[in-house]
Amino acid sequence: MSASNGQCSESVFDLELTLLLEAIFQRYHYDFRDYAKSSLRRRLRQAMERLGTASLSVLQDRVLHDAHALPILLDYLTIQVSDMFRDPTHFLALRRDVLPILATYPSLKIWIAGCSTGEEFYSMAILLEEEGLLDRAIMYATDVNEEALRKAEAGVYALDRVAGFSESYAAAGGKGSLADWYTAAYNGVVFDRRLRRNVVFSDHSLATDGDFTESHLVLCRNVLIYFDRELQDRAIGLFEQSLVPRGFLALGSKENLRISSHAAAFDTFDMHERIYRKQS
Repeated sequence: MSASNGQCSESVFDLELTLLLEAIFQRYHYDFRDYAKSSLRRRLRQAMERLGTASLSVLQDRVLHDAHALPILLDYLTIQVSDMFRDPTHFLALRRDVLPILATYPSLKIWIAGCSTGEEFYSMAILLEEEGLLDRAIMYATDVNEEALRKAEAGVYALDRVAGFSESYAAAGGKGSLADWYTAAYNGVVFDRRLRRNVVFSDHSLATDGDFTESHLVLCRNVLIYFDRELQDRAIGLFEQSLVPRGFLALGSKENLRISSHAAAFDTFDMHERIYRKQS
């Protein structure tokens, strides 16, 4: 293939990508139009292979006319990569430095945005329970992928992941054994229902929906890296609107507020762990 033909093929692919995302938005109201294109290209090629389509145009036709194809495609468009106590030093910082401040409030609201299949929610719920705060906290765990939310609510994870979960839990300052919080079942583990006693799982899109609730802490980790600059800024604006004065925002290890137009609304609380605090 000549260089010019290769460039033409890429431009056609990008045109089809734009049309596909617009079609998904118009038909199903899922908005991926401002997700980072480099990541979308890679994931859509994987989706084409999974669904056996030769082009994005064929994939678009399939998604618009086959209701079973959309959930499969959503698994590629929404990132379902997570672990319990992922980046354990981050959760150690929350336990050691943030929760003692939040403990001074009579009640707490915590928003986990982009909760995926729930690993981060259970990590936070265990942290709150061990620090004696879960009974006075209301947690909102949101994601754009409804199937991921169902998995999060079920709290069932593969047995071969538990060793990694347990290691990270210990590194995050766990006060016992992670086994205290789950039972083995169905070739996996099921996390204790008591951890879900104060949580609301809800469909929410950072691309199209408004601010979610008045929160004392917002966790949105390893989500913004998949957005383009404009959508990142929109999401951070939602977090600013949602947080109470002096509330906390926790981002992923490769994310920060420097490029956001909302950066001036926050103080850096822990730069290494990407924890910020809204100004008064």
